[in-house]
Amino acid sequence: MFYTKKGDSGTTKTFGCDQRISKSSAVAEALGALDEANSFLGLARARTENKSFKIASGRIKFSDLILEVQQSLFIVQAEVAGATLSIDKEKISRVEKIIDEIEKTLPPIKNFFISGATKDGAVLDITRTLIRRAERRVIAAKEEGKIKMNPDTMAYINRLSSLLYALARMASHIEGAEELKPDYK
Repeated sequence: MFYTKKGDSGTTKTFGCDQRISKSSAVAEALGALDEANSFLGLARARTENKSFKIASGRIKFSDLILEVQQSLFIVQAEVAGATLSIDKEKISRVEKIIDEIEKTLPPIKNFFISGATKDGAVLDITRTLIRRAERRVIAAKEEGKIKMNPDTMAYINRLSSLLYALARMASHIEGAEELKPDYK
């Protein structure tokens, strides 16, 4: 069933919780931001389905890596909703290793870049900003004492914006696009 009518009054229910919460609560905001980011990751995955890049550890398909991230975000959402699931250190290490290897293949960062060098890079950049917003929403819910989050899960969310930045740069690099810096004029 696509609708239940239970949320018509502006409340929702989270995983494992009999109590209904406001759809505008910090927890609902965090879950919504994570869902939004995950949905946009789906667009990024579909756009990059046939693209890959080579790093020291081997060839990585954008779509496979993005799907991994999407799967992990469901764990993050479950934790925010009250489940006993959390991200493990291995997922953080994998993301860090990929970021480090991508960084070795790209020109060094000397300034900010304007998004949109390529369509795929732009989609990944938008997704990066959505992940950062989701991180802020999760932090807000945590700081308000509405949720408890495993430190590894928090570290993972924080690394995702770096991974998506690296992937956006890599997507543009593969296509030979020039990264434009702001002129501040």
